[in-house]
Amino acid sequence: MTVGAKRRVCELEALRETWQGRWEEALALWSRFTKLSPPLWCMTAKEEEKEDLTESFAMIRLQGHDVVVSLKQVREKELEDFALEILAHEIGHHVYAPADLRDNARLLARIRRALPGKEPFAGLIANLYTDLLINDRLQRSAGLDMGGVYRKLPVEDPSPLWVLYLLIYESLWNLPQGTLIGPAKKARMRSDARLGARVIRAYARHWLDGAGRFAALCLPYLKSWGLKRTLANLPPWLDTGQAGAGGGIPDGLTRIEENEEEGALHPAHDPELTGLMEEEGGAGGDDGHPDGIGAEIRGGRKNRYRTPEEYRELMKGVGVTVPEKDLTARYYRERAVPHLIPFPSRETEESTDPLPEGLDVWDVGSPVSSVDWMESVIRSPHVIPGVTTVQRLYGTAEGGSPEREPVDLYLGIDCSGSMLNPALDLSHPVLAGAIIVLSALRAGARAMACLSGEPGRYSQTDGFVSSERDLLRILTGYLGTGYAYGILRLKETFLDGGPPRRPTHVMVITDSDIFHMLGEVRDGWEIAERAVARAGGGATMVLHMSPDWGGYREELDRLREQGWTIHFVTDQEELVAFARTFARETYAREREWKP
Repeated sequence: MTVGAKRRVCELEALRETWQGRWEEALALWSRFTKLSPPLWCMTAKEEEKEDLTESFAMIRLQGHDVVVSLKQVREKELEDFALEILAHEIGHHVYAPADLRDNARLLARIRRALPGKEPFAGLIANLYTDLLINDRLQRSAGLDMGGVYRKLPVEDPSPLWVLYLLIYESLWNLPQGTLIGPAKKARMRSDARLGARVIRAYARHWLDGAGRFAALCLPYLKSWGLKRTLANLPPWLDTGQAGAGGGIPDGLTRIEENEEEGALHPAHDPELTGLMEEEGGAGGDDGHPDGIGAEIRGGRKNRYRTPEEYRELMKGVGVTVPEKDLTARYYRERAVPHLIPFPSRETEESTDPLPEGLDVWDVGSPVSSVDWMESVIRSPHVIPGVTTVQRLYGTAEGGSPEREPVDLYLGIDCSGSMLNPALDLSHPVLAGAIIVLSALRAGARAMACLSGEPGRYSQTDGFVSSERDLLRILTGYLGTGYAYGILRLKETFLDGGPPRRPTHVMVITDSDIFHMLGEVRDGWEIAERAVARAGGGATMVLHMSPDWGGYREELDRLREQGWTIHFVTDQEELVAFARTFARETYAREREWKP
């Protein structure tokens, strides 16, 4: 190592000791009860790469509540005197905004809603918005020189967004024009900056409610610059870009929150701020937007849930890295959970209770938990494993309360070309299937799921399983082949092999095309009848058709004679209500199991 290199290492070590010494002080600026682990200090480019510190000299990770600081970059950018400002800022992301993975996801959801066509900018806008909230509090309440940090981070060719951002600081702190950025080229840009400052102050306590308004204010300033160019012309202090990386999937994001769509409006049209804007030029053109952009940016749908595709895009924006199939499965699981009910069980004659019968020698190959220590010590005060140790033997005695045995479930869903792809939009048959399957697993039953679009393809679990992940991955798949559920799948499951281990309820969700399938497949009707008898737990055929349609009266009567219970739905949304009541209406009936 050269003399110069040794000197740089010594300087960085001294800088680390100095900054480490300000850590507790920075924590106390938020609260004397704030506790976070000390920052991870990066001294070299290799250490920055290891910590994924690529776009900033400091960053946070919500998973683990980490703060990462590159002292190498701090020194290069001459920020050594701003230890308290930078450390307190990073702490603010953990204790104020966004604080945790779920609130970070909620923040991005609201910002995306206000950026139609510019959703990739959501992470950047979220970073700037939370930085404004934190820096304003630290500058005013803690007396820190947050503006001094930005003066050390000049941008040669600032984007319109960055100009607006620094003008907001000048408005918040009543700084002379040009303190942080040169004079605005348009008077309405400075007017918008005043609007932005009011959003920060008005929504400081309820910052999620202000996120959509801030994003709507920024939207016109994103139109002339692409995301790549914008990021290339920003200072290296984007500290929440990887905040959600490595974390789990936040709960509760399938539902669109009450204020999410309503909050996606320009602040010039915010009732909370109306009347506060009396400066020259208003907020822009005749409609209050710079360059005449529309008055409000709102969602407009009646549905209060995201589509599966919107959900996946939001999770990717948060930093979730699980496969798309698992995200789709998680979507349907979350939609199903509010509807779950305990799955009904079958009662047998009597349960059994354990009955102590005697003692036997315990040897070292048996579980340690089986040792009866009291009897072993009574036999000999010197315990010798496998010699003096004994274990209790148990038989069984008839109990007085009934034993409950859950009914297994076979679920077949028509996935022919007429069915929706559940990964793109909500599929009610898949949601209903998820409700029923998860209810079965909750009760201790096993289930088998099968998607079938035949003639063509089918996909199914490897027999009856108790794995929630395996079942949901099958249910949320998509085939789009054939015209109906393939009746041969019942033959393969119930007739070609041995009888099921436990009574099994057979459910098929399809439409009237099943009657063509039963007629065209050799012995189709016989397969349907024998499968019900072999399963032994009853059968339900859910048909998407009107019960008043007389075209298939004979076929419906024949299914009922075979033991099928027919349930009609004229609107697929009815499937959710059916799934909620299915266990009570169908599984409560006792059936004799005859393999």
